[in-house]
Amino acid sequence: MYPKRTSAIRNILASTALLLAGCSSAIPNRNVVGEAFPPVKGKSLGGVEVELPKQFENRKVILVLGYVQETQFDIDRWSIGFFTAPFAFPPVVEVPTIPGLIPSMFSGKIDEGMRRGIPKASWSDVVTVYGTDGSKIAEWTGTEQPRNARIVLIDETGIVRWMYDGGFGIPPLKELLQLLQIDPKKSSIETKQ
Repeated sequence: MYPKRTSAIRNILASTALLLAGCSSAIPNRNVVGEAFPPVKGKSLGGVEVELPKQFENRKVILVLGYVQETQFDIDRWSIGFFTAPFAFPPVVEVPTIPGLIPSMFSGKIDEGMRRGIPKASWSDVVTVYGTDGSKIAEWTGTEQPRNARIVLIDETGIVRWMYDGGFGIPPLKELLQLLQIDPKKSSIETKQ
């Protein structure tokens, strides 16, 4: 009956939900190296259900966790570094993580907004995790300095072998690239955190 009003109300509700999600207290950051990545379910922007870390069983993967929209700037800088590596790189999956039940109700609208800003060819590399599973990840890594991405290298068994949450920088990128070049038969992957 009133399409403009209905659309405006939907936009206000979506904005309110995002605001409420962002108003929660920050959880102290943790170094999760040596811990198993918590099993969670998400959905790629292409619509495929994904279980993390199970989806990458028996191979390394880099998960790039983001908690707020402003994290995208940090994620983009890391991505440039990843894709300029002079050797075969493990899969890199961006994981927008949105804790709380209220944002879950608007997941379709939030995902649609992300699709508008991400080329379709990359939709399978972006897995959104909402609600309880989103809270599980946020509580596990911590949410202080939410604009910084959480970069986690997970080994073939689902264990975190490297993590960085201090914002993009050349020294941590170099450390990760050096770690990825280690021959697994000669040495285990470790971090100097």
